[in-house]
Amino acid sequence: MGNISQRKRTHVDVCLEKDVEMMWTTPGFEEIFFVHEALPEINFDEVDLETSFLGKELRAPLLISPMTGGYEYGRKLNMVLARVAEEFGLAFGVGSQRAAIEDPKLEKTYQVREVAPTTLLVANLGISQFSERGVEEAKRAVEMIDADALSIHLNPLQEVIQPEGQPDYRGALRYFRNICAGVGLPVIAKETGAGINSGVARKLVRAGASAIDVSGAGGTSWAGVETLRESPRAHLGRTFWEWGIPTAVCTAEVARSVSVPVIASGGIRSGLDAAKAIALGADLVGVALPLLRMASRGRKAVERWVERFLQEMRLAMFLTGSPDLKKLKKVPLVVTGKMRDWFLARGIKIKLRKSGGPGG
Repeated sequence: MGNISQRKRTHVDVCLEKDVEMMWTTPGFEEIFFVHEALPEINFDEVDLETSFLGKELRAPLLISPMTGGYEYGRKLNMVLARVAEEFGLAFGVGSQRAAIEDPKLEKTYQVREVAPTTLLVANLGISQFSERGVEEAKRAVEMIDADALSIHLNPLQEVIQPEGQPDYRGALRYFRNICAGVGLPVIAKETGAGINSGVARKLVRAGASAIDVSGAGGTSWAGVETLRESPRAHLGRTFWEWGIPTAVCTAEVARSVSVPVIASGGIRSGLDAAKAIALGADLVGVALPLLRMASRGRKAVERWVERFLQEMRLAMFLTGSPDLKKLKKVPLVVTGKMRDWFLARGIKIKLRKSGGPGG
């Protein structure tokens, strides 16, 4: 299957050229509704998306999620995305830096500070590749890109399906705890499209996680990506293509279970989805696949996508009488269908207002 750099390129090529999203499992936002406010009593043009995350100010609660690096075209994509993150005041995460840990010549494919000097920049490594040298490797990843935080991704399903995978999670929590204690920066625990439940989230926070990125089901299926790479375990990938906890469910569940910030990612495709995720308890939302595809078309395409996304989010806030994100977190929601079943089964309670508007 080639070396790690070739694998990175293959992953991106598959995501750009093939249908890698879940086919029947959705993030769940289509079954979650805001209660419309016909008298919002605010000015649409003054709706405020500003927030702070891990001690850094952002102009909008959007993380351009980790996607690429490790080969030359990946560098070009990272530079495009980082420029847009800087322009709009967003957070940005690079793809897994394992390739550069193993081959320092690839470090430049992740380095974007020259175009994103003030951006909240997140380094990235996978938990299954760590050993007793985990803290040393984590520090290298952070220093490599002058990062503000480190994301440690959990991908047990992908590791099984991937031909080069290392599906050995023995001691993973201990390695994670050591990294949190030794890296000297905030550590984000992140899934990769199958979701994090409340029990796992609490374990990660007790181990030192500064934030949880739930990365739920409903967007890109990494079991699907590996299947499309014609993995020898493609039969497993096809069976588990839809595996995971819908993003709306794990967002609400984890936000109610931990005291650290929560990032909702996994199939968020519009500013309306993002607004619902914030209302469910998220502090930030992460988007990957749509922005990767826009980046392949150039910077202007990414800018147009982000502008539309943020306008959609502002409109959702305006129509719920929410002048800022703090107020958005308090608006009532209606949950229907399978999401209601999920919420009931997981014991998730949300705020429901029977009557009244912003003024009561």
